[in-house]
Amino acid sequence: MMKKCYYPQVGETLYKTTLQNGLDIVVLPRPGFTKKLCYFVTDYGAIHQSFRLDGQDCVSPAGVAHYLEHKMFDMPGRDIPGEFAALGGNPNAFTSYDMTAYYFSCTDNFGENLALLLVFVSTPYFTEESVAKEQGIIGQEIGMNEDNPDSVLFDMLAEAMYEVHPIRYPILGTRQSIAQITPQVLEACHKAFYQPGNMLLCVVGDVDPEEVSALAEKALENAPVSVVKTAKQWDEPMHVKTPFVSREMEVAMPMFNLGFKAAALPVGDDGVRQEIVGDLAAEALFGESSRLYLKLYDEGLIDASFGGGFETIEGMAMLLSSGDSKDPQAVQQAILEEAEYLAENGISDEDFLRMKRSALGRRIRSLDSFESTCFRLCAYHFSKFDYFRIPEIYGQIEKNEIQEFIRTVVTPSRMCMAVLTPKEEA
Repeated sequence: MMKKCYYPQVGETLYKTTLQNGLDIVVLPRPGFTKKLCYFVTDYGAIHQSFRLDGQDCVSPAGVAHYLEHKMFDMPGRDIPGEFAALGGNPNAFTSYDMTAYYFSCTDNFGENLALLLVFVSTPYFTEESVAKEQGIIGQEIGMNEDNPDSVLFDMLAEAMYEVHPIRYPILGTRQSIAQITPQVLEACHKAFYQPGNMLLCVVGDVDPEEVSALAEKALENAPVSVVKTAKQWDEPMHVKTPFVSREMEVAMPMFNLGFKAAALPVGDDGVRQEIVGDLAAEALFGESSRLYLKLYDEGLIDASFGGGFETIEGMAMLLSSGDSKDPQAVQQAILEEAEYLAENGISDEDFLRMKRSALGRRIRSLDSFESTCFRLCAYHFSKFDYFRIPEIYGQIEKNEIQEFIRTVVTPSRMCMAVLTPKEEA
């Protein structure tokens, strides 16, 4: 039987269970909706390059998680996208730094689509020919990223900021790293990470939770029982590796990413609390109604592209600001000065309550979206937190926590700036 959990603060009811093979399942019934959305997610992303398999320490090239996502749609003698289309299913997948998700949406034939999803993701099939062919396809993706200023800028920042954590490698890898990927590498990573005990099945829609559980149990009846992997910890220093990097690119005006390195978040309630504090600190500094935003806008140093947030993945966190500016260094200096002011004086009670209500309101409104809800349930599940408890954590946050965060994190020693400047005419 699935466990029924009601969350009065968000008005939602979740059903949860764990199969004997270790697979966690969460179902959010949405009666009356025709759309059904299903995520099958593994706690494995681009940063998980080192692991232990069959008693051996293994290191995989950068880009394997994304490469594996592409290859999982291959099965001998079958056309997986075509089979979904015949069932009225719309499949897709994505790889992030710390997880890989396979998903589909449909209105009819939910059970058949679900069985197909579970079977193809759980069936490794890699040939020398198909793996070699995929290098060209992913090489083209890498080339597109290299022409995208936003992607280039973030990759520059991550590589400059971090000495140890693998965020310094792009999710897609590099042409050099993907050239090292073989069928044997893909098989090892699939065996290590695509096991039920390291995965989550999440469904949102007008479905019967018990039926979802029964379908998953049948589709994965031969799957091996596995142990959830131990989270990898990276001993990353708090100082940045290189404070400033820049390069020329085909951009209309200078673009910048400014990051401040923060300590990695723990799992569970404490980690989510720190994440919310970081989000509110970003709002206090970079929000459209902040003192700094209005000052920089009036001075013509920023435009509507300016903003910021608190970025977290497993093992790392950073406060990030970005935008276009004719003088990125002047923006950087203004941010440091505003941080010093807020660290000394704090924020008003009125601003604190406004920011907290606004931030929580955005999170609750996002639950109207099936996609946003599925994604958040999955991402926070692997951080050992039940996302529908988010209002409870917001209620615990105190104003002085934001002040202390800014005092600790927004300092020159933790600061790194990456800048793209327009190419000079020859």
